[in-house]
Amino acid sequence: MSGLIEQLTQLTSLRNREEMDLCLAQAVRLRLAADEVRVARLLGDPGDERWLVGAQVGPAEGASCADPSWIELRDLPALDAHPGWRDCMRSAETVSPPSGAPLTLLPLRGSAGVLGVVEARASLAPDPQALADVRGLLDIYRNLVSLLDYTECDTLTGLLNRKSFDDTFYRASALPLTTGVDEPERRLVREQRYYLGVIDIDHFKQVNDQHGHLIGDEVLLLLSRVMRQSFRFLDKLYRFGGEEFVVLLRCPGEDEAMAALQRFRTQVEAYVFPRVQHVTVSVGFTDVRSGDTPPAAVERADMAVYYAKRHGRNQVRSHAALVREGELSDLVQTSDVEFF
Repeated sequence: MSGLIEQLTQLTSLRNREEMDLCLAQAVRLRLAADEVRVARLLGDPGDERWLVGAQVGPAEGASCADPSWIELRDLPALDAHPGWRDCMRSAETVSPPSGAPLTLLPLRGSAGVLGVVEARASLAPDPQALADVRGLLDIYRNLVSLLDYTECDTLTGLLNRKSFDDTFYRASALPLTTGVDEPERRLVREQRYYLGVIDIDHFKQVNDQHGHLIGDEVLLLLSRVMRQSFRFLDKLYRFGGEEFVVLLRCPGEDEAMAALQRFRTQVEAYVFPRVQHVTVSVGFTDVRSGDTPPAAVERADMAVYYAKRHGRNQVRSHAALVREGELSDLVQTSDVEFF
C-alpha cells in the first residue's frame, strides 16, 4: 500500500495533464497487479470523435506518454474502433467485457463528465477491494482535473486563461517541421507549424458604454462560443483579458492560417448578438518560430492587429505578409520580463 501512497503523492504534485495520466496508469497497475494499463481519452468534435492513448504502462515498467501537441487527429482511431471503450464511456460504469484474459475498463471522469477510459489487463480478475481502491483513486484524479480546470480557465468564457499560455506556447515553439511522403498512403505530408492569432473586438468600449457591462459580458461569452464552433478541437483558445482573445492553431502554412482566421472573422460578423446585434473583430497573426518567446510572438501578432484597426477594422492581417510588403518591421521590442 505504501507504493500506492507514493504514487498518489506524486499525482497530486503534477499540473501537466499527460504526466498526470502516466502517473495514474502506474498507480492503477500497481494496485490491480495488472500486466498493462492504458489511459485513453476521447477527442474531437461530435461525429468525429477519436481515441488518444495518453499514457500506457506495460511489462517491466515500460511506459509511454503522448503529447497532444504532436498529434494529428485524423491519424487516431475513431470512436467505434474500440467498442468496449465506447460502451464504458456511455454507461459511465466499470465494465469487464469477455476476452481471453481478464480485462477491466473504468470510466475516466473530469469536471465536464466522462473524459475517457482506463483499461487494465491482468492474468487474474481484480480483487474487489483493489478495484474499490482504484475507483477512489479515479475520484481523486477527477477532483484534481476539476481544480486544474478552475485555475486554468477564464471564469466568464470557459476558455483557457493567460496563466496557462506559456507551457503550451513553448511546446509549440519546439515542434519540429515535417515534410516528405507518408509511405502507407503515398500522400504528401506538408510542413506543419503553429500560428498565433490575436483577436480584438472592434469598438468594444462603445458596447459597454451604450449597453452596460452585463451586455458586454454577454458578447464576450457568445464570442467564445463562436470561437469553439469555428476552430478545431485541438486548437488552443484563450481569453487574455478584456476584449482580447488568442488562438494557437497548427496548420501547414500561412495561407491555411489566414483561411481559418478569416472563417472565424466572417462567422463573428454574421452572428446576431442579443441587444447589440452585430460586432466585428480585428485579427493579427504570426508564425511561432523555433526558440520563440511568448512576448515576442504576441507583440508581432499585436502589431498586425493594430495595423488592421488603423486600416478599417474587421479584417485579418498576417505579420509576415505586412513585413514582406514593407508595412511593418520584423523587429520587436520586448522586455526581459515575461508577463504570461
